[in-house]
Amino acid sequence: MEITIRPSDIDLMGHVNNIVYLQWVQDVAVAHWYDLATAEQLASLLWVVVKHEIEYKRPAYEKDTVIVRTWVGGTTRRAFERYTDIFRKSDMKILARAKTLWVPVDKQTRKSVRVGADVYERFSVQGQQ
Repeated sequence: MEITIRPSDIDLMGHVNNIVYLQWVQDVAVAHWYDLATAEQLASLLWVVVKHEIEYKRPAYEKDTVIVRTWVGGTTRRAFERYTDIFRKSDMKILARAKTLWVPVDKQTRKSVRVGADVYERFSVQGQQ
């Protein structure tokens, strides 16, 4: 996902606010889900975050363009690790790295569920090998 930084993304320090990085992590994860999920998966599952970890490496500034890349790492019966890297497009230097723990929930009951093999195959690293 490619994003151009807007004036509203900048904080009093003159660089992108930390919460904006978190929004990008969320946005790319949602886009990834909608891009790869089947119609059946979209109809039956939602995802909730139970943990975010973000390591900030370098600042980004107004009018920079960033590239946000995500992938799913390890999985358990009820949780998926999602990794996100944020790069400055002009020099491809890493700006931030995030690790987020997502839990699938049933769209109707809103309770956590175990997902079927189809979700593992489509999204997990094990399924992509």
